[in-house]
Amino acid sequence: MIISALGFSMMGLFVKLASLRGFPVLEIITARAGVSLVLSYWDIRRARVAPFGFNKKILFLRGFLGFLALLAVYKSLTLLPLAEATLIQYLHPLFTAILAWHFLKEPISRETILCILLAVLGLLIITQPKSLGVQSIPTAALLIALFGAAMSGAAYTTVRYLSQKEHSSVIILYFPLICLPSTTILGWKDFIMPVGFDWLILFSIGIFTQIGQIGLTRGIALEPAGKAAAISYVQIVFAALLGIIVLGETLSLSTIIGSALIISGLLVNQLSSLKSGPLTQ
Repeated sequence: MIISALGFSMMGLFVKLASLRGFPVLEIITARAGVSLVLSYWDIRRARVAPFGFNKKILFLRGFLGFLALLAVYKSLTLLPLAEATLIQYLHPLFTAILAWHFLKEPISRETILCILLAVLGLLIITQPKSLGVQSIPTAALLIALFGAAMSGAAYTTVRYLSQKEHSSVIILYFPLICLPSTTILGWKDFIMPVGFDWLILFSIGIFTQIGQIGLTRGIALEPAGKAAAISYVQIVFAALLGIIVLGETLSLSTIIGSALIISGLLVNQLSSLKSGPLTQ
């Protein structure tokens, strides 16, 4: 899980570097989707399963929700410091819990309710609303990041539904299948030809994403889901360190306090799952 967290943190760093070099978000997603499509298809061939699955409507929905989530998450990475964008993205388990309660009839525990309250309080401290008389982070950037977390939660809800019926490699494949043509059509006018080091940056986004996904899958297989998810929150620490060391970003006191509240709530929520056994991710 630590390798997974480091992989996703490095992915976020290279997304940030690509945006600083002028690459639009749609082109960055195209690069990631291209690498993911090749690797996912290779994995399906290796597993010898039907590449397009059986429940195609829900698989398509999973891919579309994942595309919306990635679009918002990558855009937030270009607008917010690396640590803050990563932290807000990690609110997705809350949206997953709410959506799974509504659509899949999964109960919401008291720990999840506590987690939601702590997350809201932490976000209020981090964003510092103008109504409190202090400077806030850009509202548009915050809303984009929250939308990304919500769409991630929706995508994970479809994955929970599909995981009982479809091979995991097929579920993963539908993400680049939707992303690649969508970003190509929507972003071709703004395409920038990579030069030299640009190729390495864009390729690294796809590679580190795959490292993160492989580490996540194996980590959940080796550890109870609640414990594995709790360990994965070290990604927020990695993101903060990379932002400070590589990008020269700084963390305000409000960000540190708000982050502590959100992480505490997330840990309470995830560790509570150990009482009821592993969850299917």
